[in-house]
Amino acid sequence: MIVTGAVLGGHLISVENVEGFPGFADGIAGFELCPLAQAQAAEAGARVSMAEVERLERSDRPWRVITSDAAYLTPAVIVATGTSMRRLEVPGEEDFFGKGVSQCASCDAPLLRGQVAVVVGGGDSAAQEALTLVPHVAKVVLLVRDRALSAQATYRERLQSEAAIEIRYNAVVEAILGDAGVSAVRYRNRADGTVEEVEAAGVFIFVGLRPNTGFLDGLLTLVETGHIPTDRHMRAALPGLFAAGTVRATSTGQAVSAAGEGAGAAVAVDRYIEDGAWHALGPDLETDLAPASGASND
Repeated sequence: MIVTGAVLGGHLISVENVEGFPGFADGIAGFELCPLAQAQAAEAGARVSMAEVERLERSDRPWRVITSDAAYLTPAVIVATGTSMRRLEVPGEEDFFGKGVSQCASCDAPLLRGQVAVVVGGGDSAAQEALTLVPHVAKVVLLVRDRALSAQATYRERLQSEAAIEIRYNAVVEAILGDAGVSAVRYRNRADGTVEEVEAAGVFIFVGLRPNTGFLDGLLTLVETGHIPTDRHMRAALPGLFAAGTVRATSTGQAVSAAGEGAGAAVAVDRYIEDGAWHALGPDLETDLAPASGASND
């Protein structure tokens, strides 16, 4: 049973071009890749529910999955709930969301044809979205909080070679301005303290991701960022609980890695259901702490 929530594919569904995924040399849109994955899972016998998972409870099996539609008893759960995009939490952001403030360039870029767009962020997602905007808008202003881009080298090179993209470093957004819609972004320069405004018709916010672990509600100890710590077999601290993908601590944040972790978790689940053994995990879950051959199981 795969419980997906309302959006099958989660954050990945809105990515314009998923790069580095085997079999797609030129990349593939998330809205194409996710249905392919669903169809393959269904062909293998998986059932899909688009209900929302509200919480997990330990029971004698040992897990009860409570969703908005039903409750399921299961010996094992793989948490692969991914991440959601963070917000800036500045004045104007909420007021203009959907009225010029967006987190999906592929969705909203055509609405800004010939105008100026601001992208906030300096990582891979911000770089991808800035490049997605270029064919549609007159200019993209990329506001980067730090002194340098954190995006991988290939994206940095593409950004810096694109004449329609202007990069401003040390820029901390303080407010999004406008009347009926967005008209400008006010930001402060961290280096000299000056405050500037850039006129724009749209603002695209990509300032990091937060793991979707709220439904766990104190069930297990998470790392400081809210991600789930696991060992290299994707096992979390509680018997029968596994995690894979970007919700997992030390995830690379790439679709190809998430797919590999999902496969690894599936194999580990199969072995766990087969023999019922769950080795004790030490304090450092990111290492393989299974006992040596012949040692007793806890």
